[in-house]
Amino acid sequence: MDMNKKIYDVMILGAGPAGLSAALYAARGGLSVLVIEKGVSGGQIAATDAVENYPGQMLEGETGESLSERMALQAEHFGAVRVQDVITEAVLDGEIKEFRGQKETYSGRFAVLAMGASPRPIGCKGEMQFKGSGISYCATCDGNFFTGLDVYVAGGGDAAVEEAVYLTRFARKVTIVHRRDQLRAVQSIQDLAFKNPKIDFLWDSVVEEAFGEGVLQGLIIRNVKTGEQTRISADPSEGMIGLFGFVGNIPNSSLVNGTVEMDERGYIRTDEDMRTSLKGVYAAGDIRVKTVRQVVTAAADGAIAAVSISADWQMDG
Repeated sequence: MDMNKKIYDVMILGAGPAGLSAALYAARGGLSVLVIEKGVSGGQIAATDAVENYPGQMLEGETGESLSERMALQAEHFGAVRVQDVITEAVLDGEIKEFRGQKETYSGRFAVLAMGASPRPIGCKGEMQFKGSGISYCATCDGNFFTGLDVYVAGGGDAAVEEAVYLTRFARKVTIVHRRDQLRAVQSIQDLAFKNPKIDFLWDSVVEEAFGEGVLQGLIIRNVKTGEQTRISADPSEGMIGLFGFVGNIPNSSLVNGTVEMDERGYIRTDEDMRTSLKGVYAAGDIRVKTVRQVVTAAADGAIAAVSISADWQMDG
């Protein structure tokens, strides 16, 4: 290790709401803080056109980009340093932790893993083209934008069926597209869906293609047993439909696989103070084992991680 190289008190990997909240609390607490992000600040929320459910947001209009940028500026105001780099290796078992990136190696006494999770793609043609313009992966984030429209939900597990029921608050009709002939969700959740008059089902089916001009205007659905394809188009007077993907999330935890304790899906296990199984290493936000993955809970995780670090810092000192 280069002895002349700066050793930060806290290194945070990921500049989503969890990472930026941890940076704010740690920097404001007097610790030297480095935030490392491979892309733009904000994580998944940066791609959200409109945010409506974050406490204290600007009521006149808040995008994911504007909210996350204000979070970043607030953390920088208290001294947090932001760098952009792609980390390829994490060495976290020593007293001094290291994140080794494409540009350089970063060192710190404590590390916060806040790399988030990514929605598992639906896997249909045109998916990336209409992401944010008719295709979404978060009903609580975007359901309101589809008020009065027809909405399709890809998936058949707990999350898909729960979110389909939630979407009936806004949509005219919600159709669950499931590749099997029965749902995988627990029975109590299935019962809610089956008794809801606004929910229909397309069994043994997958979304093959999404199409439209600028916004999502139609889908091609394929029956996995017969191979038959059905073309679905938006009502011409509305010109848009919605497609929500709930086929699972993928935690962005491969960098630390085998380093900290995870569940079978790759989410990092922590205690209620965000401590992982490795001393001096914390996890916050969507990357950890938890139930609710929202901006507000990610921010809470980050704050708790930073407060825990301050407490551990004092004990070690």
